Amino acid sequence: MSNYNIKTLEKVESKTKIYLVIIAILLVVLCINNISFIIPSIILYFVIIVYTIWVYNKRKGELSTYINELTFSVDSAAKNTLINSPFPLIIMETNGNVIWRSSTFNKEFANVGINAYIDDLAKEIKLEIQDNNFELDKKVNIDNKIYHVIGDYVKMKKKDRRKEVKHMITLYFIDITNEVELMNKYNNAKTCIGIIMLDNYEEIIQRISEENKPQVIAAIEKKLHEWASTCNGVIIKKERDTYVLVFEQQYLLEMENNKFTILDEMKEIETEEGMPITLSIAISNEGESNYEKYESALAAMDIALGRGGDQAVVRKEGKYNFFGGKTQEVEKRTKVKARVISHALEELIQKSDKVMIMGHLNGDIDSIGSSLGIYRLAKTFEKETYIVNNTYGLSVENLITTLKEEGYGDVIIDKNQAINMISPNTLLIVVDTHKRSYVEVPELLEKTEKIVVIDHHRKSEDFIENAILTFHEAYASSAAELVTEIVEYASKEVTLEQIEAESLYAGIMMDTKNFTFKTGVRTFEAAAYLRKYGIDIIKVKKWFQSDFESYTVIADIVKNAEIVNDTIAISIYDEKDKNANLICAKAADELLTISNITASFVLGRLGEKICISGRSIGDINVQAILEKMGGGGHITLAGAQLEGFTMEEAKTELIIRINEYFTENNV
Repeated sequence: MSNYNIKTLEKVESKTKIYLVIIAILLVVLCINNISFIIPSIILYFVIIVYTIWVYNKRKGELSTYINELTFSVDSAAKNTLINSPFPLIIMETNGNVIWRSSTFNKEFANVGINAYIDDLAKEIKLEIQDNNFELDKKVNIDNKIYHVIGDYVKMKKKDRRKEVKHMITLYFIDITNEVELMNKYNNAKTCIGIIMLDNYEEIIQRISEENKPQVIAAIEKKLHEWASTCNGVIIKKERDTYVLVFEQQYLLEMENNKFTILDEMKEIETEEGMPITLSIAISNEGESNYEKYESALAAMDIALGRGGDQAVVRKEGKYNFFGGKTQEVEKRTKVKARVISHALEELIQKSDKVMIMGHLNGDIDSIGSSLGIYRLAKTFEKETYIVNNTYGLSVENLITTLKEEGYGDVIIDKNQAINMISPNTLLIVVDTHKRSYVEVPELLEKTEKIVVIDHHRKSEDFIENAILTFHEAYASSAAELVTEIVEYASKEVTLEQIEAESLYAGIMMDTKNFTFKTGVRTFEAAAYLRKYGIDIIKVKKWFQSDFESYTVIADIVKNAEIVNDTIAISIYDEKDKNANLICAKAADELLTISNITASFVLGRLGEKICISGRSIGDINVQAILEKMGGGGHITLAGAQLEGFTMEEAKTELIIRINEYFTENNV
């Protein structure tokens, strides 16, 4: 056996001799007390010695085999290099039993309880062997140091086929603490690019007197420069309402922990009419060059604005993190964008072979009404046009029936028809949603590159990225309001059919709860435009009526509601119902009519999913709560769908997210 193997077992042999001496002393004491034990003691001691020698030689042979396998076809110089490795080195079995430790290892971890770390590694090693992974490569924190642990397995030869295959592994512990610290310093020194935009600059400037404008602008810029100084950043004014911030990445975590206090500080600036000044902040550290980071920040700014502003969006590691967004969206008085979008959409329609309009899953009146408005616009330019409607709820069943009776049966097509008819030159217009996973037929998004998105919901991460035209205004009451403006400002006069105007009007009514929530000047202007078409209000109201059975169910849901956090109502509709999402939405609306209830959430079963409808009077941002559960919407109206949850688990998760919201916002 090589010197290496002798050194390996030297300590084991020494300890074995000590154990044999102790056993011999015990047997002598036993024999003194009882002479009859002399012969059995001698026999027992002889057996112990034989067994010990056998175990020692077996371990010695195993280690020799391991060393030979480990160093197969390697010369003696390489073997000596292994023995005298400058890195801490151990040879161990997969059960955590250490066979040999190098002197470097003993010296490195002399004052560390290393056995606990080795036990943890042994557990991981067992799992990797079960997965047939015979390499170990990981980082481990040991006593305020970071080690790169590299291991290589060797399968030992079996003498008995019935026995389990044994493995041995060599582990190298390479101290990379300095390397990691240096890398952290490098990463912390990287540049982050931020874009800051005043959400309501035009409205603020228009509403304050000329003599006060310089003071307000100076106050805004002072706040921004003070905030930039806290991160040793440089802030540059790009446009009247836009600033660019450059700072080191090490300050980004501090900004996130502080929840971007500048958002609240900006609202402290007083204006003549008391209108709060809000910011949209977009920050990115993604990209090799500063220009790439700036482009990434611009994309993040689109997200921030699409969510209604008054918030910060941080883009890092391929994900968006959101902060703020606690105030209502500010309505933009100017309709220039609506006019530009209308003309751009006309051009796209004229250059396409056909037009397909698609809403969201389980389409509601806003989705169907918006589709009908775009349908009439496309037909005005004499284009072959279809509305894709594969699923819809009870709320639009009567409307769909009426449409088919009035000659729209060939216009409304299902999934299979749409997939067969679409072509690369088809213009696909998505209304009332911007989420890829929530459209009626996601497959259509892959069939054409000519996609237009018209939506009013706060923007989420799952947005349709490849749209060539987007009209996304979170301040709008409904998609029907946006479509009405597009129709109104078309270069060619568009004449809506009465049923189309009624559907658009109904869409606005539904999303505003009869013009109660989320209404602005432009909402009433759109409604007034539609009223010119002789809308039958009685017919529209009948579309919103619930049958007696549904109303009874809603009453039971309201009666069984539970109050949490003093003013939030949570209830469960645990029946299997294809219209569960509609029932939950109506029940959530009904709960808000109760005094002292500021927000409501109703959970229901929708097939294999759990659907949640959230409503608020405006004091609590239900969108921020349900967004943490994969949903979205607005401050006062939001929803979510969960998979893989039981009803109780979904309720528990909802309560956790509500408590998180209260903690984060110090409510």
